[in-house]
Amino acid sequence: MMSSHSTRRKFVATIALLLAGILPTAAQDARRAYVPPSLDTVHAISAEHGMVVAQEKISAQVGADILRRGGNAVDAAVATGFAMAVTYPRAGNIGGGGFMVIYSAERKEAVAIDYRETAPAATTAEIFLGADGKPDTAKSRDSALGIGIPGTVAGLALALEKYGSGQFTLAELLQPAIELARDGFVIGDDMADTLPGWHKRLARWPSSARIFSRPDGTPLREDDRLVQSDLAQTLMAVAAQGPRGFYEGPVAEKLAKAVSDAGGIMTSDDLKSYRPALREPVRGTYRGYDIISMPQPSSGGVVLVETLNILEGFPLSDLKQGSPASLHLLIEAMKRAYADRARYLGDPDYVKAPIQTLIAKDYADKLRAGIKADKATPSSEIAATAAPIREGSNTTHYSVVDSRGNAVSNTYTLNFSYGVGLVAEGTGVLLNNELDDFTAAVGASNAYGLVGYEANLPGPGKRPLSSMSPTIVLRDGKPVLVTGSPGGSRIISSVLQVIVNVLDYRMDVAAAVAAPRLHHQWLPDEVRVEKGFPDDVLSGLKAMGHTVVEPMGQTSANSIAVTPNGALGAPDPRTRGAEAAGQ
Repeated sequence: MMSSHSTRRKFVATIALLLAGILPTAAQDARRAYVPPSLDTVHAISAEHGMVVAQEKISAQVGADILRRGGNAVDAAVATGFAMAVTYPRAGNIGGGGFMVIYSAERKEAVAIDYRETAPAATTAEIFLGADGKPDTAKSRDSALGIGIPGTVAGLALALEKYGSGQFTLAELLQPAIELARDGFVIGDDMADTLPGWHKRLARWPSSARIFSRPDGTPLREDDRLVQSDLAQTLMAVAAQGPRGFYEGPVAEKLAKAVSDAGGIMTSDDLKSYRPALREPVRGTYRGYDIISMPQPSSGGVVLVETLNILEGFPLSDLKQGSPASLHLLIEAMKRAYADRARYLGDPDYVKAPIQTLIAKDYADKLRAGIKADKATPSSEIAATAAPIREGSNTTHYSVVDSRGNAVSNTYTLNFSYGVGLVAEGTGVLLNNELDDFTAAVGASNAYGLVGYEANLPGPGKRPLSSMSPTIVLRDGKPVLVTGSPGGSRIISSVLQVIVNVLDYRMDVAAAVAAPRLHHQWLPDEVRVEKGFPDDVLSGLKAMGHTVVEPMGQTSANSIAVTPNGALGAPDPRTRGAEAAGQ
């Protein structure tokens, strides 16, 4: 089902062109438009004893080295995550947060770690409204008011403590990141493509401009060396003291001061009180496979399972992959699940959502009954009183498997590329603008057109709703697919299409990842498409009543298929620098 035509190697590493998040304006990225390759030319990378597929090659190799030295998938995921905070600063981070789904083969257990950013204690429901009572997007996206309490350090440390192999200390896993920050590395690939377009945002802050600029004030470019001495010191503090080295003491004081000086409200007490959460994953089934994904405050798992439940009642494998008939059913299922996302979901510590109803098979039966085989349902007829969705894109996903059968799917973020753009003076930490993922006012949309209800209004200590969807697919209790993606609201639809391509259409995982994707999030009522769909397919969708719009926005579903003969890695071919590294 998931075969590869590539040759097997003891160590494999390949660079692929890949994509990494939805940007607020296309002009802020200097990357080429993605043109999908011919699917018969795309092949997975194989490895017998474990694999890391990440959006940045140095970090993927760091994780693969941990596997080679006897670490498990969690050890490798932790090392990769800290390394990407250095080598992939537009999304890899210790100044943001994210979600991790782990499957432990030894324990026959799946767990979700929620290390999403939280709102400072002084946050109010009206914090992002202007004097006229309307949402002021500059407050949530461009100012220090949008900075949430970072969760990455605590989350990665918790994963290691609970599910690491015990063969590596946190300090040992941090060492590659420390060396990369201290000694620097040569800029290339995605960072070379994106930094020039985002430099103006970073340069608003002198502490950021000093790091990401040449002496003449212009942005660092390809083949320049990026050295982050302050970040190395911060990572050394974490290595020496664990999470306390970040959330208490000198680093925490500098973080709080930098945010306060910039007009934000995060305090050292907010940092000290931050805690990641162990959560029960969202579970579903699809055509005999078990789906394990992220629960709230991510909407990803619920919307993914709800959508798959709707699709399960259709004979997709009888329809040609990528045909108008197949894509129409995907679109109609997406619309209904995204409408429920807007209406019901939020931080589970503050909002009780009807999760079991939303992921129930009989609920999907009712939704499916409203889908016409040859005609689009207007979004106005689906949950007409619900509101549209918000979410940023400075996100990255990586997948890890080891030879013991353990798997990790991890997605973490700063929201926009390079977050709010502020490096906290003296720490090297690039801070997020994650609180823009809250609903500023009922019915208001964020930078990506997503809308929400009261469930996702700002509040002290709350975690904003996310679409991040780290997902592991099992068959008979063993991982067969590990996937996820950046891309804001497009994350869920991207993960969905990889799963459908692999499970329904039996595609090689590399082809499943590379195939052109589309997206519908209920509101606005339009189908966003990537390049690569034939004209007759798009015409067929339009004839059914779908409004088709380009571009879709950027995603990057770095995935691993697991076979009896080893792992098959699929870096997403959408921008430079993704890599599958195995051993």
